[in-house]
Amino acid sequence: MTSDDTAPAPATAVVLCGGASRRFGTDKTRADLAGRSLLDHLLDGLPPGWPVICVGEARPTHRDVRWCREDPPGGGPVAAVAAALLLLDGPVLVLLGGDMPYAASPAPTLVATLERSPDVDAVIGRDGDGRLQPLLAAYRTSALRGAVPQPAAGTPLMRLLDPLRTLAVPVGDQAALDVDTAADLERARHRLDP
Repeated sequence: MTSDDTAPAPATAVVLCGGASRRFGTDKTRADLAGRSLLDHLLDGLPPGWPVICVGEARPTHRDVRWCREDPPGGGPVAAVAAALLLLDGPVLVLLGGDMPYAASPAPTLVATLERSPDVDAVIGRDGDGRLQPLLAAYRTSALRGAVPQPAAGTPLMRLLDPLRTLAVPVGDQAALDVDTAADLERARHRLDP
């Protein structure tokens, strides 16, 4: 039996936090949520043994992470995925939006569902409105590598799912909440405590 200290991590978290935040007005991943940035709120909720790669402008975080940048900077989420894949050597990754403060909670379940589904390349979260959330999903690294087009910049995120065998699972509205506007941030603040 392998000890917990030497067992490989079940997943690497890849957190995209390089967006332009046009509707928010400033970098939304730095916005305050109960004394922590949105990004730190997400990172603090991830399993402690998971390595984390953040794609965006490097900054201090509560948790140790590796930083990289998409090429070109501002090239979009698929370019960010391509940049993270260059640093990744684990078999499974969980892709998360840095503006989704509660997305960490279903991440282990997404990974476990992927592990139990050998014929599936990705387990994608589905929010309460039925929308697929490719930034709240677990992917087999090799399959995702094969799905990223070259060049990656400017490719719509949903196009990554086209060649993949996917399974959609409900994740709930709180986990899928992303902060794009000041009103979204207020909704996130109201969900912290009942």
